[in-house]
Amino acid sequence: MKNNENLIVDESALPSRRDMLCRIGGGFGALALSSVLASEAQADSARTSYTLEPKAPHFRPRAKRVIYLFMNGGPSHVDTFDPKPDLLKYSGQTPDLIKNGANRFKNTGKLMPSPFATKRYGKCGIEASDLYPLVGECMDDLCVVRSMYTDNPNHEPALLMMNSGNMQPIRPSMGSWINYGLGTMNQNLPGFVALCPGKPVVGPQLWSNSFLPGVYQGTHINNRETDPKKILRNVENRYLPQPVQREQLDLLQQMNGIHLNSHDHDPLLDARISSFELAYRMQFAAQDAFDISKESKETRAMYGEGEFANACLMARRLAERGVRITQIYYGDGQPWDDHGDILNHRDHARKSDKPIAALLKDLKARGMLEDTLVVWGGEFGRTPTSEGAKGRDHHSLGFSMWLAGGGVKGGTVYGSTDEFGYNAVENRAHVHDMHATILHLLGLDHKKLTYRYSGRDFRLTDVHGEIMKGVIA
Repeated sequence: MKNNENLIVDESALPSRRDMLCRIGGGFGALALSSVLASEAQADSARTSYTLEPKAPHFRPRAKRVIYLFMNGGPSHVDTFDPKPDLLKYSGQTPDLIKNGANRFKNTGKLMPSPFATKRYGKCGIEASDLYPLVGECMDDLCVVRSMYTDNPNHEPALLMMNSGNMQPIRPSMGSWINYGLGTMNQNLPGFVALCPGKPVVGPQLWSNSFLPGVYQGTHINNRETDPKKILRNVENRYLPQPVQREQLDLLQQMNGIHLNSHDHDPLLDARISSFELAYRMQFAAQDAFDISKESKETRAMYGEGEFANACLMARRLAERGVRITQIYYGDGQPWDDHGDILNHRDHARKSDKPIAALLKDLKARGMLEDTLVVWGGEFGRTPTSEGAKGRDHHSLGFSMWLAGGGVKGGTVYGSTDEFGYNAVENRAHVHDMHATILHLLGLDHKKLTYRYSGRDFRLTDVHGEIMKGVIA
């Protein structure tokens, strides 16, 4: 230590033994934390390029695409696809099943029979009401799931559950999960399109990407219009010709790329760059896809007229052009929410029966139904008891949906409710089970389709969901 003989040490600057132990303990934690952050940063940097390029499924899919017919408001199962003759037999009564609190949310009125006649449809002989006679003609292609149930009978949480697998408005929509898992088959169109003339109660959250990269967000199209230039008025550039737009976009993308590469991974900027490119390509491909005037008079007549009819025809055009999932909302707000008079269901069915049947028959004629999964349903059903004199309240304990095409066992019924349509009792199917089954038909394992966010792996089905094997052909 001869060289340090003149070294003067300020002992007041030395840490105490207690400080030294704290620093050593904290230091090890800091080392561990830095290792974790470095690995997550590395994972992020490896994922900076989120695109809609097609991705390989987990296993061989039965369906390539989905068309989801969403009857927002909640159609009554006992007045559509789950007729209950005992409602007439016990009309005006309150059976023990209801008295004993089978509905844990609330009771409304007494048992009310359906005002609609029933009929057996197809070779399969499945019984349904006469609200959907044309869809009934397609019954041999349908699998009617009569044992659905969900967690809450209020619109907002039920809509979120059915569309995103969670009642809280913070989760990605099913369409975004499918987009994330499979990409799309046409890089000139969005992978996920939501056709809605207005918005349901919750609105854009129902087609949101939430914490998934922004490129997987659904594209909302207001189908009140049929003119593609009006539908896509925010996409078309009215001031610059195509070559100049391309030059301008190339320069902008180059500048954005330089900025992106010089900073930490920014998923929002990554999504914005992708959206600019998609918007440019959509000016041409999307106008053609949404232009239903190019269809023959016979095809237009087959689908009928009206917003929902136009949406069904658009959905078929999008499906054949490679869009992965198209979701059609029946109308603005909650049109099927018939508290006052269930006879209003007649008008809703009249507007949707012909277009849905046309969609199914059109897909089948084009050889597309076998790999297109069509789903019909709302956020919940309606009570077999009355609300007021002629209406029905929300009901979440048992209701119906149906699936067709895409590997589904047609001409079958899956599950059942009790004799009054109150509770799902056989092969009970939660919304998570429906989501797991849809993903399975698309070749995706719902347990493996995950995304790491906020320190944990998320998935559409959370920690739940069982595949409804009886639905699959």
